Amino acid sequence: MSMILVVSGTGTEIGKTVVTAAVAAVARGRRVAVLKPAQTGLAPGEPGDAAEVARLAGSHVTAVELARFPEPLAPATAARRAGLVPVRPFEVAEAAEKLATEHDLVLVEGAGGLLVRFDDEGGTLADAARLLSAPVLLVAPAGLGTLNATALTAEALANRGLSCRGVVIGSMPAEPDLASRCNIEDLPVAAGAPLLGAVPAGAGSLSGAAFAARAPGWLAPELGGTWAATR
Repeated sequence: MSMILVVSGTGTEIGKTVVTAAVAAVARGRRVAVLKPAQTGLAPGEPGDAAEVARLAGSHVTAVELARFPEPLAPATAARRAGLVPVRPFEVAEAAEKLATEHDLVLVEGAGGLLVRFDDEGGTLADAARLLSAPVLLVAPAGLGTLNATALTAEALANRGLSCRGVVIGSMPAEPDLASRCNIEDLPVAAGAPLLGAVPAGAGSLSGAAFAARAPGWLAPELGGTWAATR
């Protein structure tokens, strides 16, 4: 049976793409699709987040991008400023469901945080997840300040009747400070969901082969890896 998993975060530039790639990499042997509903901040022809996931995870990944807007802004704002039609939550859901008929796992990677607007009517990634009845994997930073943002996002998920699959730290420092070490224990409490991995800082700079080989060690068994939390 095909599975759809929405990957969101507590903010932007926190490692959603590398976490998505890690989940895709450990699913080697299955047909995986990565759907990026709205790519912002890139010109036509430049490789986007979905293409980066495919580069890191392997040739078993199909990369799909629904819309692209050139300025590095929230999708609704970027679409409006470019004079382009925004992507709508129902379009995201329809695209994911279509991919699910041909793939074993569909990963939908959001832009920014959970409630960043796709359109001027207020449609968000949360709305797409609700239409899909899909669980959400939450990506969070490691350090100071992450607990509040994680708790707020988890509360937004719960208020919408959405399931939080768990939390993955998107960029774990090689030498974590005190806050980062303590957050390994505290993040699951803030999220009300298990901590399911920690991707090391700089993982996105690895070659595809090295990334795919190491990815299982970054994710918990619930996501197909071998990672276990330590302080």
